[in-house]
Amino acid sequence: MSTIEAQADLDASNSNVDPDHASASGYELVIEPRKGLQLFDWKELVAYRDLFRFLIWRQIKVRYAQSAIGIGWAIIQPLFSMVLFTLIFGRLAEIDSNGAPYALFSLAALLPWTYFSNAITDGVASLVSEANMLRKIYFPRLLLPLSAVCAKLVDFGIAAAMMAILMVIYKQTPPIEILVLPLAVILMIITASGVSVWLTALAVQYRDVKHAMTFLVQLLMYASPVVYPTSMIPEKYRLLYALNPMVGVIETFRTCLLGTQPIPWDLLGIGFVSAAALLLTGLIFFRKKEKIFADVA
Repeated sequence: MSTIEAQADLDASNSNVDPDHASASGYELVIEPRKGLQLFDWKELVAYRDLFRFLIWRQIKVRYAQSAIGIGWAIIQPLFSMVLFTLIFGRLAEIDSNGAPYALFSLAALLPWTYFSNAITDGVASLVSEANMLRKIYFPRLLLPLSAVCAKLVDFGIAAAMMAILMVIYKQTPPIEILVLPLAVILMIITASGVSVWLTALAVQYRDVKHAMTFLVQLLMYASPVVYPTSMIPEKYRLLYALNPMVGVIETFRTCLLGTQPIPWDLLGIGFVSAAALLLTGLIFFRKKEKIFADVA
């Protein structure tokens, strides 16, 4: 059996095939919308795992293939932002950094924030940029925004290595709380996925979303404790503020890397609930709008 025939059999197992249309040379494959509420088909996502890996690899290759600096962009963006924030907010505004050097204080926040902002920006553009592919072939559309989110983990890893080097330079030893860091990373990925899925579905139909991304990312940054500590937020608004999942992510990163405070379990817990709700509703909305993607992309 050829590869094409094997893929056809796999597609047929996930679709409704009318045997009356079958012929000696093949059959007609009929793809119908799913009935009822179904966020995604795990079997279908597994079947297209090779395509998912290819999309991730292409995202990475396109970013660095024709770039003079290459992977240096993954370092330049958070590094320059750190220098700028240190001069303006650390030196001039004298924002409290909870006893840590402000350079590390800001970089510990920029590490997850840079990943988040780049992931949602690329995720929003993923469906529109692949409009030709959407019109020609069928594949799970959810793979496009999720591949953008996963591809940015490469930049995150490079920036994390830079953070480790600067911690050595500043003679900053990470505390035992660093063992909790994987929880913050998971929350970071869930949050980026939820926002990407929501905005991607909106951006296909409303192109204003893509044009507003720069403003939206900047607004979200100041709504998150990137340049200031959460302790500056009045206690009565703390739990409401934590509905932004990136609050828990950033404060946990600072705690795990710099030991600036006890682990903010309340912020982390609320962040997980908020991020899960964001991703769940995003998947529902994405599935609802999926049928019009090929027409308006």
